[in-house]
Amino acid sequence: MEDRVRRVYVPMTETGFYILFSLKQERHGYSIIQYVRRLTGGQVVISAGTMYGTLAKMEKDGLIVCTREEEKRKLYRQMPLGQEILELELARIRRLYKNSMGEEWS
Repeated sequence: MEDRVRRVYVPMTETGFYILFSLKQERHGYSIIQYVRRLTGGQVVISAGTMYGTLAKMEKDGLIVCTREEEKRKLYRQMPLGQEILELELARIRRLYKNSMGEEWS
C-alpha cells in the first residue's frame, strides 16, 4: 500500500469510516446515508455533499469502485485497497479501546 494513501486515510474521519464500512456491500449514495443512520441509531447523519465528495475521493484513490449505474444512481463497492484501509482503521480503534480499558480515567 502506498504510504500516501495510508497517511491520508488512517486515522479516518467517522464519516469516512462509515462510508467505507457500508461499501462492504454494493450501495448507492442515498442507500449509504440510510444505512449509516440505521447503524448508528441516528447519531451519525451524513450530508449529501460530504457523501459525494468522499465517494469521489475514495474512488480516485482506488479504495472503492463504481460498479454500475442504475436509474441515474451510481453503485459503489470496496476494492481490496479499501478493505485493507478499513482493516487498519479497525485495528487502530481496537487498540484505542483496549488501551482505554487498562487505564483508570480520572
